[in-house]
Amino acid sequence: MSATPTVALLGTGTMGAPMARNLAKAGLPVRVWNRTRDRAEPLADVATVADTVAEAVEGADVVMTMLWDADAVVGAMEQARGHLADGVVWLQQSTVGLEAADRLAALAEDVGVTYVDAPVLGTKKPAEDGALVVLASGPEQVKQTLAPVFDAIAGRTLWVGEAGAGQRLKLVANAWVATVLEGIADSLTLARDLGLDPALFLEAVKGGAMDAPYVQLKGANMLAGSFDPAFSLAGALKDVDLIVEAAGAVGTDLGLIPGVREHLARAVDAGHGDLDMAATYLEH
Repeated sequence: MSATPTVALLGTGTMGAPMARNLAKAGLPVRVWNRTRDRAEPLADVATVADTVAEAVEGADVVMTMLWDADAVVGAMEQARGHLADGVVWLQQSTVGLEAADRLAALAEDVGVTYVDAPVLGTKKPAEDGALVVLASGPEQVKQTLAPVFDAIAGRTLWVGEAGAGQRLKLVANAWVATVLEGIADSLTLARDLGLDPALFLEAVKGGAMDAPYVQLKGANMLAGSFDPAFSLAGALKDVDLIVEAAGAVGTDLGLIPGVREHLARAVDAGHGDLDMAATYLEH
């Protein structure tokens, strides 16, 4: 395998498109495919835009999947079957949950590829900046192969164990993100309903132990009604459902996440699913 691997990236949405640009910027040959070709076409200046999955993966050293859910990932890899090079590494970066991670590992064995489960922490801006955190899990022998890929898309890569451990840690981290998101919305709402300017909450915690860049960013967006999607509300609900499912499978009693899920679902049902997840505030 070349020291500069050829990468086929399947899925050029909010996260996949900037990741493809950063791969190309790092000097890696990139092919891209998206179910709707129009979403991949803007990458034609830095990557080869393929009409089919088979065309994208032919001869690639690394196949990356950054798709909506497990069914979309399975569909793409079934289309890749029979067109994958010997020794190819499948870098699965979609958030799919525990049951699906096992299903995808079995599919990888069936199609004869090395499987690395490596979801990412971060949204649109970190993806654009090449500053994602990769939660990689898989065999030791592919670390060197994937190093230039991770160097291009991530500020930090954490190897966390055997394939599937990445999904587990991603759900843990996403549970915290969802809790903080809903906590911000709740505190702003309570301030408003108590007759205060909600911005006073952000000012009160600013710079202290209770603050975080995320608190100020999402809180400011909520108050400004700025909901350009860095990560969609529908995507947040999907991920919270995976958290609830995983917790149920191992008998963990989550105190906050069920309420968070109820609020996210309410906002999605109100028609805000395509907006940023901060739009949960609209239904408070």
